[in-house]
This record gives sequence, structure tokens and C-alpha cells, in this order.
Amino acid sequence: MDAQLSTLLFEQRRFPPPPEFAASANAGEALYRSAERDHEAFWAEQARALHWIRPWDRVLEWNPPHAKWFVGGKLNVSANCLDRHLDGPLRNKAALIWEGEPGDRRVLTYWDLAREVRKAANALKRLGVGKGDRVAIYMPLVPEAAIAMLACARIGAVHSVIFGGFSAESVRDRVNDAEAKVLITADAGYRRGQVLPLKRMADAAMAGTPSIRHCVVVRRRPGGEGDEAFAQMTEGRDHWWHRLLDAESAECEPTPVDAEDLLFILYTSGTTGKPKGIVHTTGGYLTQVAATTRYVFDLKPEDVFWCTADIGWVTGHSYVVYGPLANGATVLIYEGAPDWPERDRFWSLVERHGVTVLYTAPTAIRAFMKWGTEHPGRHDLSSLRLLGSVGEPINPEAWIWYHTHIGGGRCPIVDTWWQTETGGIMITPLPGVTTTKPGSATTPFPGITAELVDTAGTVITKGGGFLTLPEPWPGMLRTIYRDDQRYRDTYWSRFPGRYFAGDGAKLDEDGYWWILGRVDDVLNVAGHRIGTMEVESALVEHSSVAEAAVVGRAHELKGQALAAFVTLKDGQHPTSELKDDLKAHVTQKIGAIARPDDIFFSADLPKTRSGKIMRRLLKDIAEGRALGDTTTLADPNVVSRLKEMYEEKEG
Repeated sequence: MDAQLSTLLFEQRRFPPPPEFAASANAGEALYRSAERDHEAFWAEQARALHWIRPWDRVLEWNPPHAKWFVGGKLNVSANCLDRHLDGPLRNKAALIWEGEPGDRRVLTYWDLAREVRKAANALKRLGVGKGDRVAIYMPLVPEAAIAMLACARIGAVHSVIFGGFSAESVRDRVNDAEAKVLITADAGYRRGQVLPLKRMADAAMAGTPSIRHCVVVRRRPGGEGDEAFAQMTEGRDHWWHRLLDAESAECEPTPVDAEDLLFILYTSGTTGKPKGIVHTTGGYLTQVAATTRYVFDLKPEDVFWCTADIGWVTGHSYVVYGPLANGATVLIYEGAPDWPERDRFWSLVERHGVTVLYTAPTAIRAFMKWGTEHPGRHDLSSLRLLGSVGEPINPEAWIWYHTHIGGGRCPIVDTWWQTETGGIMITPLPGVTTTKPGSATTPFPGITAELVDTAGTVITKGGGFLTLPEPWPGMLRTIYRDDQRYRDTYWSRFPGRYFAGDGAKLDEDGYWWILGRVDDVLNVAGHRIGTMEVESALVEHSSVAEAAVVGRAHELKGQALAAFVTLKDGQHPTSELKDDLKAHVTQKIGAIARPDDIFFSADLPKTRSGKIMRRLLKDIAEGRALGDTTTLADPNVVSRLKEMYEEKEG
């Protein structure tokens, strides 16, 4: 078997930066040269853009696999995101523009946000929360979620944000692992017109969380206080958010925090079934997310920045809250679904709020493709000047659709690769510098080193292999909470001395990175190691296909055969002729080796709550195995329908 991955697709289209964009861009070629001259000095320069209570003694202390950045330095994240903006023109600038799914809206200036954060921090202190204590946040996407995060940071408490779509059992497991003292939640949230009973879920979770002393409840529903159908309040434990804050002072000095003190724990799924508590500290993390926000998104004072992620995911932590606010940006937050009440909701938001920078996921882009161009076509999207992609590799045709129908052919696209564990963006174009290629994340951000290796761990400079990070970076995870051996085993054991979190990639002749997806999504077909992302991209290039997921199933001759799960665009219908046409299309685009043996049409694909396709479950379906844990699926019924389709075929 080859030591490298086979790389099959060849993308020839090129998009240089528009000259007028490049002329005023925040980043230029000099940024790369500065980082190449001295890696540590580059990051020190980025850190100096923050306010430090005490300067650091050493930039980096590296004892693999553990790094400490800005050793001895002290700062406060809340003060960097709020206080330092209050003495100048940003004081009365909109910090957060919020729209709820029902259409309710709020705007908080930096002054407003600072007052609310200080009062919330005082309320937490009154409940006995101190430096180093853990606070769980289980909320809909409302301003109070960001306020709670910043309030924790202000007093040196450690927050653990739990996505508001998780079950009571998932909340319980995360609270118990972190031993959180306080849970902050809401009476309810909205999703696709439904009212989600978050407090009821929180109550079910707290039945098994002995560490919780207090629960603070935000009143999301109008007139919701006292509505026991949504918020039964336990005397002595439960408190209404608004009542607590009304009793508190708007003055709260920020607590000096060591650069290596914990800022947050964020739980991500693990192969063992037990979530991994990813630990991020303060100084290095804030340095990286502030720098990447400034340069990757080319933020200007007049921008309205919309990262569509929920703050329950790392993308929301880094590019809804900390990165943009550290840069004094205006941030749009939207609570609900992109297709509620109509499929043009995103585009109405862009038009109504004058969004200039949009950062969203390929999953969403492919859904928009499926729904058709008439929905964005109803709206004036001329305010947009930069588009971003995050979450998984973007298919070239989805990239082109995004560029053409959302960006009007004028907006650079920054296709970013990073992970929960990396804290911030790692591989990305710089929009005023980089000539982009649809589907490529292009090159590492200045100050980041990435290397491709083969199965033996040997560095290769072209072709397919495994994406590794041989040098530390400021925003990197420090460990897995209370399980350092798991940290070592998970990320550092496969290629000793190198961070490896499981992604395959290829390097082309220009040194551009193409992310191929998880290596557990790499198939061995007749001795060829084929990344599923390339086959999926070929399928999505077909005019009838909106989305595709490819997995492998056992084959007695080839070792593995390709099984494709395909979602069609609106107006297209599944037929046996279309199956044959899709197989022929893949053969034409890639070659016979990548021709799917099976194609299944599906109205939807099983996805995690963050929108990623759960190929693990599709593999289970294709192999006829048990489905396993489906608690993180957006719609578990999808999997059952797909399994039934597969079983009917086998029967």
C-alpha cells in the first residue's frame, strides 16, 4: 500500500485578490516575512496589541508536548474586549447586534456591554464564584451567553459553554467532568419556530450534578417569569438573571490573570464516547484569535462582522466573542435557523444589518445551493466585501457558488482550516495577499508551521499525506482537562514530536494545502488510499447534487468499495438513470478507481449539531453495524431512514 494518500482532483481556477481590496488590506507580504525571520518575535508583536497588566518574562517555554506562552505575563480577557475600548470613539459603537428567531432585536454598545458584564461578574461573585472556579453555560444564542462568558473571564473563573441543543445527559456529563459550581441557562430558546425548554433540560441534568450550587436563569420568553411550564424555580438554588443583575453595581475591577491560567474548557466528542475537555488558557489564546480576526477578516472600523456559529462551538468562542470584541468590532448574532420562517432568512439579515464580512460553514452553503439562487436573489447583498468558510473542507463547486451568488463575484473568500484544539485559525488565505483556489485553504497563517508527512512520519512536500504541526502555536490546547495522558495519546503519539489530530491533506505544486478530511474517512480501494472529500466534491460538481457524503464498505476484491449518500437540489428527482449518470460523472472527473459502487439518495444527511456530516454513522449503516451514540445528531431519524434504505437494498 502507498505511504501517501492518492490525490485525484485537479483544480485550475485561480482568483487573485481584487486590486482595490489589496490596496487597503490590513495584511501584506511583510507579515509573512516578519514571521519567517523570528517565529517568537512575531507572536510577541501580536501580543503587544493587547493590554497587559504585567508584561511577560519569556515568550515561549516549550517542553513537548506542553507549551507555555508569554510566561509570567498577566492580563484580563474581559478588559481587553471591553474596558480598553471605552475611553475613545468605540465607547458608543455597537458591539453586539442581536436578532432572535421570532424577529426581536437588541443592540448593545461597548458601554452597554461593559456595564452588563460587570454586573454579571458581581452577581457571580455573590454566588461564591472565584478565580479558577468552573461555570457551565447552557444557553440559546442570546447576548446574555456572551455576557456570561465575559463575566467569567472578568473574575478569573473558567467557563464551559455547552451547546443549547445538547440533551440533559450531555449537559450532566460535561458539568460533572468540570465540577462546575454554577449553571447559567435560560427558560427557553427558539429553533425553527419551536420553543426549546432549556430550563427543563437543565433541571433534568442537575438531578445528577452534585457540584452545582446555583442555577441562574435568563428570561428569554416575553413574560416568561413565573411560567412553570418552562421554568420551575427551586428555592435557594435557582435565580432569575435579571433580578440578580438589577441588585448589582456596574463597577467591577478586572481580576489579573496569568497568561497560562485557564480561560475555558470546551468539550468535544471522543472516540471512546467520553467527551474530551479541551483546555485553553488566556494569553496565547487571546493573542492568536485577536490577530487572526484582524488579518484574516481584514476588519475595519465600519465593518459589521457575522460569524454564523453558535457560541457553544469553538468557532463561536473565537470569532463571535473573543476575537472580534478584542478588535473593537461590531458583531451580528442571530439566534435561529437559516431557513426560518423562509429560506432567505440569512440574506434578509445581511441586507437589514448591512453585514460586510460573513463567516459560515460549507454545510450551510451546500444547503443554500440546494434551495436555489432565487432566495439570495431577492436581497441586496452589496454590503458584503469578504466571505469566509469554516468547519470542514469546502467543495470547489460550493466555493464557486458562494463566490458567484453571495459575493457577487467581487468578494475574496477565506477558506479556513483549524480545530477546537488549535483555538484559532491555522491555515488560511490572507484576503489582500493570497491568490485563492476554490477548495484550498492555501497556506499557513504567519507564525504557524504545518508539515505533511507520510505513514512513516517522513516529511513530504507534494502529494497526499497527513497534516501535522511540528511547532507550538499560541492558541494551542494545553491538555485535556484532568486527563493529560489522553492528551498525549490522542494528539502526540501517532507521529512523535508532532501534533496530529487526524486530518489528511495534500500539497500541490504551489505549496497550497488541500484538506482531505479526517483520515478515518480515507479509504483503501484496490491499494489506492482515496480521500472521501475529493469524491464528494466530484459528486457536488454535478448539476443535480446539493450535498454528498462518501464512505467505504467492505469489498472482497477491492478491500473497500465506495458508497455515496447524495442529497439532490430542489426540483431534482432520484432515478436509476441519475445514479448511473453520477457514477459516470465521478469516473470522468477523477477516474474509474473512484467510481462509487453504491449511490443512495436521501432528503438529508445525518449531521452533528454543529452541522458536520457524521460519516461514522454512515459507515455503520454501510457495514450493517449498530448505529452507536446518536445523541449529537441534529435529526436522529435521518439515520434510521438511511439504514432502512440500505437494508432494503441488501435484502
